[in-house]
Amino acid sequence: MPRGLTLVEMLLALVIAGLVCLIALPSAGDLRNRFLVDQAAYEITAAHSRARLTAVVEGRVALLTIRSDSLRLDVIDGVDTLFRWSAAGPANAGVTLGGGTRTIPFAPIGVAFGLANATYSLSRGSRSKQVVVSRYGRARIQ
Repeated sequence: MPRGLTLVEMLLALVIAGLVCLIALPSAGDLRNRFLVDQAAYEITAAHSRARLTAVVEGRVALLTIRSDSLRLDVIDGVDTLFRWSAAGPANAGVTLGGGTRTIPFAPIGVAFGLANATYSLSRGSRSKQVVVSRYGRARIQ
């Protein structure tokens, strides 16, 4: 008796594998959206921490600019503005940033000034998160 698969058995196995992929594919896309939104929220939170620490260590005013396409940290030295750090913004990963462009100044003691509570809304697909910044410049993810 010959061993092997018949054409019908092989087609049946391919149809079942295709159905399993169709069921699993949407949840894989949602998982990617969740990962990208989480990553963008952590990057914004880390940028706030970096700005606070830079202001304290250098003893100067640090300016953190959050835009949808970029995150940027500058330090004010007298009348000059010195570049310190930049990174890609959430839009580069396809994440939408709500709350608009903000520039947050941090005093040399590490406290943000001129800022009331700010909220950044991040979303992609059905996933969303909020980064809430206190008036002291501390950021937390909700």
